[in-house]
Formats: sequence, C-alpha cells, structure tokens
Amino acid sequence: MQDLAQDAAAIAAQERRASGVGADLRALRKARGMTLSGLALKVGRSIGWLSQVERDLAEPTIADLRRLADALDQPLSLFFGPENAPEDERGYVVRWNSRRALGSAGQGLVEQLLSPDLSGSFEIVRSVFEPGAELAEFNHRATEEAGYLIAGELEMWIGRRHFHLRPGDSFRFKSERHRWRNPGTEPAIAIWVIAPPVY
Repeated sequence: MQDLAQDAAAIAAQERRASGVGADLRALRKARGMTLSGLALKVGRSIGWLSQVERDLAEPTIADLRRLADALDQPLSLFFGPENAPEDERGYVVRWNSRRALGSAGQGLVEQLLSPDLSGSFEIVRSVFEPGAELAEFNHRATEEAGYLIAGELEMWIGRRHFHLRPGDSFRFKSERHRWRNPGTEPAIAIWVIAPPVY
C-alpha cells in the first residue's frame, strides 16, 4: 500500500512538473517560424487554447500532443524529454523523479516513458489509467506489445477477445486491434512494452 501511495504522490508531483511541455512547444514553434494562429490552424484548435498550452495553463491530451508533434515534424517523444539528466546518465538511466508525464488524471490516462530514449528496438511506458477511463474505439498499430498490471484492474479487448486483468496479470499481442477500460474504483497501473517504439 505504501508503494501505491508513493506512486500516486510521484504522479501528482510529475503532473505539476510537466509544465516544461509548454516552454518546449513555444520554443519549437518559434524555431520553425510559425505563428500561434498558423500552428493552431494546422492542429484544428483555437489560438487561445494553444496559447494556454504554451503558458502551461491548459493540459493537452496525448492526441493533442501527437497532432502538435506531427504539425511541427517532430516525434511525440520530444514531449517526453528527460529533464535535468546528468550527461553521463543520458541514454542509460531514467531517474524516477526526472520522468515527464504526458496526459493527466483528469483526462483519464497519464503515461511516462521509462526507456532512456526511443533509439532502441522497443520502448517501456508506465501507464496510469484512472477509474472509469476508457479507450472506447479500437486502436491498431503495427507493433508487438506486452504489459504487466501492477495495481488496480483493467479490461482489455484484443481482437474479438475480452480479458479482465488484475494485479500480477500480464498480456501480449502483435498487430491486433485493441482497446481498454478501467472498470475499477482505483487507478490501474501498468508497465507496457511496445516494439517498435511508437512515441
């Protein structure tokens, strides 16, 4: 139980620390010579919303960040960037308190890149699914994925199969349509391995 409390505290602290996304986004937009209105038009959002994201007053969803990364011709992993990693640890170690979170509890899903970067053949992601959170439409990508549920419960639909996972359960699938839902009353925490990296 103490580990779960520490996990919850760490996630909350990281959500507060995730403010670097706005500064990174603004710097990249300016480096590309784009105006707020030009980028907002490309991603189908309002200028006001984009301005709030850049000032860390609004939290973009992972889907928003994916559209922003595409519009800026950058990988989504840019927004996972390690913060303040010592030079000799970059590419090798990710400290628990230096991971940047994407998403928010309010949006139902917070993800952290556990891999030092995306240069390898797979990535490891820590996903926290809030109670009631759901990926309602099937997702399909050309990847092999595996995961391990640490806490909570998670329903998964893989192809035509339905599974109800509890702590200690694990899964694997390859290039199959999938979706998920947290039917429980507490966050579900999973470690997810994806090959090749998608972020």
